[in-house]
Amino acid sequence: MEENRVKETRYGTYLAATHRLGRILTVIVLVLLLAAPFVIGLYLNAMPNISACIKAFVGVGLVYLVSGIVEYLIYVPMLGAGGSYLAFITGNLINMKIPCAINARDIVGVKSGTPENEIISTLSIATSSLVTILVLALGVLLMIPLQPVLQSPALQPAFENVVPALFGAMACKYYRSDRTVALIVLTVMTLLFVFVPSLIGSTSMMVIPSGALAIVLSYLSFAKTRGREAAAKVDDIAGREAAAKVDDIAGREAAAKMDDSASAVDAEGGKNR
Repeated sequence: MEENRVKETRYGTYLAATHRLGRILTVIVLVLLLAAPFVIGLYLNAMPNISACIKAFVGVGLVYLVSGIVEYLIYVPMLGAGGSYLAFITGNLINMKIPCAINARDIVGVKSGTPENEIISTLSIATSSLVTILVLALGVLLMIPLQPVLQSPALQPAFENVVPALFGAMACKYYRSDRTVALIVLTVMTLLFVFVPSLIGSTSMMVIPSGALAIVLSYLSFAKTRGREAAAKVDDIAGREAAAKVDDIAGREAAAKMDDSASAVDAEGGKNR
């Protein structure tokens, strides 16, 4: 009991420090990102039109507003506090951070929402960020020598399908856990993208209807399974009660027969006397 209390206290202290540091760093990163173009404009004496920038920002921001809210609601419970701050600050969530965190979580065998998942997600995303920086540094150094190879037409289809291949391989494990739900959702979304090709560019927003469909199907499957289990329990209880009644009736009948036999024996003995 005391050990659990100490763990909860330490975990609460860790979360408080993580949120404090994460908020500070997030504000610093936002200031640097927004200040960079203005600093460059002032230095080069080529400041953009502020009103035009605001109009363009509003137009783009409205498009990505829903996507940002959806990503926040989906990824934060999955990554935890530390992992979320690191992932949103360093970026490249879908391609690198999310697959890395999910793979690390599956290898260790922890569940979302636990302190163990918090630590594993933070470590895995931090490692992914460091590896990404190292790979980018090597890429910058080797960009000129490898440019003919990277721009080869034979490799372009491979580069265009890296993300689908990555998520397809990771999703296979989850699809196998409930093939019916996975098949229905995949079929519905595939048909939707085939008949409405304009939605292909809004994959982040389409997470909402596909996720909602998966949740509804999973709930219906769960309710059906629970109904079957309840019916099985009712049948089992009814069967036990019926068996108990049969045994009770049989016991009473046997006892009555034994009493009748004993009475007949006593009566016969009385006559003989």
